[in-house]
Order: sequence, then C-alpha cells, then structure tokens
Amino acid sequence: MRKQLANALLFQLGWFICVLSGDSAWLLLGVAILLAHFRWIGSWAGESRMIVGVALIGITLDSFLHWLGVFQFQQVSLLIPLWLMLLWILLGTTLRHCLAWTARPWWLASILGALCGPLSYYAGGRLAGVTFAYGLWPTLLGLGLLWGVLLPLFHVLARPTEEAPQPAPQD
Repeated sequence: MRKQLANALLFQLGWFICVLSGDSAWLLLGVAILLAHFRWIGSWAGESRMIVGVALIGITLDSFLHWLGVFQFQQVSLLIPLWLMLLWILLGTTLRHCLAWTARPWWLASILGALCGPLSYYAGGRLAGVTFAYGLWPTLLGLGLLWGVLLPLFHVLARPTEEAPQPAPQD
C-alpha cells in the first residue's frame, strides 16, 4: 500500500513538474522522479518494455492529434513537446502500481479513462498554454472516447509477461 501511495504522489508531482515547466531544465526533476520510481517502487527489468510501449503509443497518438490540429502548442514542432513525452513515460509507471486497481473489470478502466483522461488534458492544457483548435467540448468528447479504449489497452500492456517454461533437464 505504501508503494502505491508513493507511486501516486510521485506521478502527481511529476505531472505538475511536466505541465508547469515546459521544455526547460526543470524537466530534470521529472527524470529524477522516474529514477526514484525505479529505485523504490518498480524495476527497470520488470517494467521497461511496458513503460516504453505506453510512451511510444502515447507520443505517437498525441503527435498525430497535434498534426491534425487538435492540440496547438506554443512552440512549432512535428512531435509533441518534451514535457508531454516525459508525462507519457511517467504515466507508464502507474499502471502496475497506483492504477492497478482500475484494470479489472475492463469496463472500469474504460469509464475512468473516458472521464479522467480528458480532465487531465483540460487541466494540463490550461496550465501549459495548450489550445484546442476544434473547441473545448468536441475535443474533450473525442478524448473521452479515445481514452475509453486507451486505458484498458494500456492495462493489457501492463500485464506481466510470464516467462517461457524451461525444458526439463535431459538425463
């Protein structure tokens, strides 16, 4: 229970650091939070594939939405800003810890994703100066539909992979 609480607090701190710092040197504090996660809560060996997978999906998805004009950031770039990339990485650290309870039943992750995903984008956008070119409500509704699918998918990625059975020794 302590690790789950620590994970939630570290993620929330990381969320604020990423959203408020932009692409500044303050992002190093977000990296320090990631390292603290691997030191005290999870392990790189056990979680790296899942975290990288979540980050790649999230960065690709948000970059695509950015290309479509859904998100407009202050700086012009093909990809989303570094602070948002780090935020995706930090989100990956929560799936086996403080958000593990949302994995089952699958519809719980879907409902929570549909509600909390858009709220996070809304709050983060307000704090970071991100605008929604298609309007607030259409964007939030679209993000709700997307996150209703995305969070259950992330939980599938977060399931620990079982090691392949070792063959029995031959005499």
